[in-house]
Amino acid sequence: MLLCIDIGNTNIKLGLFHGEDMKNHWRISTDQSKLPDEYAVLMTQLFEIEKINFKGVTAVAISSVVPPLTLIFVELCQRYFNLTPLMYEPNMNIGMRINTDYPTEVGPDLVMNALAAFQIYQSSVIIVGFGTATSFVAISEFGDLEGVAIAPGILTSANSLFRSASALPQVALSHPKVAIGKNTMDSMRSGIVFGFVGLVEKLIRKMKEEMGSDAHVIATGGLASLIAPETNLIERVEPNLALIGLKRLYEINQRRK
Repeated sequence: MLLCIDIGNTNIKLGLFHGEDMKNHWRISTDQSKLPDEYAVLMTQLFEIEKINFKGVTAVAISSVVPPLTLIFVELCQRYFNLTPLMYEPNMNIGMRINTDYPTEVGPDLVMNALAAFQIYQSSVIIVGFGTATSFVAISEFGDLEGVAIAPGILTSANSLFRSASALPQVALSHPKVAIGKNTMDSMRSGIVFGFVGLVEKLIRKMKEEMGSDAHVIATGGLASLIAPETNLIERVEPNLALIGLKRLYEINQRRK
């Protein structure tokens, strides 16, 4: 089985593939203070709940935007799986050109999302990632990563509002019933959710215009399900897009070997 690990700033996603199918997937909080043994104990518990043996893992692929945890998980894989994980490196030949001014600056998570999205559609596609930041990645009809737009994340913005405006309460984000709120809670939900819908739609339209194509649009990330139902521009939500991309990376690497 192939274990894919996507290490993000807020969450770490784990996906276990058997053949073409993702049999299990988990999401845990990112904690830079944890040691390899502590993460191994947590993973052991997750595996045991699903009656999975560590020895069934025959390969590991990792992408990470948290350098300290990259080393932690490499050590974990070596000690507990007796495997050296495949890591995405900017100089890898992945069959996708990154046509930005500084290709090495494009995050591994965005590249994995791009690999997966193009595999799904085999045509031009825009990926909207709802994470710590809200990212927009443009993929050409030839499968090349053409560029990225980065905006504040929904929770990042909301938490900043809660901290800065002491008179405003912290509100649980959910689908607003109206745009014109009649109380503080509804007013905040409307402003945050519909405000981000407007941001998303504007950037998607601008990107399509610059790409010169009616690109597909796929969304990923924990809050994709909050925004996607509010707009008809997002065609599909795939929460585990980066894990699918890591599987694709592993397959490309195996073929090149």
